[in-house]
Amino acid sequence: MELNPVRPTVKTPAANFTGDVYLTPIYNGTEPSRMTVALVRFTPGARTNWHRHAVGQTLHITEGIGLVGTRDGTVVRTRAGDTVICPPDEEHWHGAAADTFMSHLAMLEALPDGQDPTTWLEPVPHDQYHKANEQ
Repeated sequence: MELNPVRPTVKTPAANFTGDVYLTPIYNGTEPSRMTVALVRFTPGARTNWHRHAVGQTLHITEGIGLVGTRDGTVVRTRAGDTVICPPDEEHWHGAAADTFMSHLAMLEALPDGQDPTTWLEPVPHDQYHKANEQ
């Protein structure tokens, strides 16, 4: 058994997010595990850029109301307790609704040899985000 103390929360890079988003690392697996888990907190209206994960990503909402969108225009509204599974290489974005905070556990796997499994893309346009909030 191993107890890992709480690690410092960091503000996420503005290059990959719109608005204020904070990340607290929870777990980074050591071989043979490649699991990575982080608690991510979004302020109202904050969201990720479009991105994809080579091995997929699982989001478990812990607080607030969130939005998860895909390139085909699908948007799901999430609430605390919901879990969203994004398959490998599906381009998506996620964030808080316009008027509430949202937190989720982000769970994904690193690639072999510790390669970053995430490919960051362009920001979600403001009009697309606001339309998603109306659904």
